Amino acid sequence: MKRALWNGEVIAESETIQIVDGYPYFPPDAVKWDRLRAATKTSVCGWKGTASYYDVVVGDDVNAGAAWVYKTPKPAAEHITGHIGFWQGVVVE
Repeated sequence: MKRALWNGEVIAESETIQIVDGYPYFPPDAVKWDRLRAATKTSVCGWKGTASYYDVVVGDDVNAGAAWVYKTPKPAAEHITGHIGFWQGVVVE
């Protein structure tokens, strides 16, 4: 079982994840959505498309932009549609 943790809290948990460009992506049904808050940040990857970001929130602590999703990726990244990626101190074990 793979788990994404931040500040000791499980943010996502799944038997299967995708690794893309060295980052773990969890399926949407594996994510604890109450730990994520939509952010206004976006970025563009040349082969994946536009990513929308989330802040990871545990108690009063916020890890701004530590999660992201490709809601409508380009064809080469269709396998991660809706999956949530993590970075910025979110540990996957």
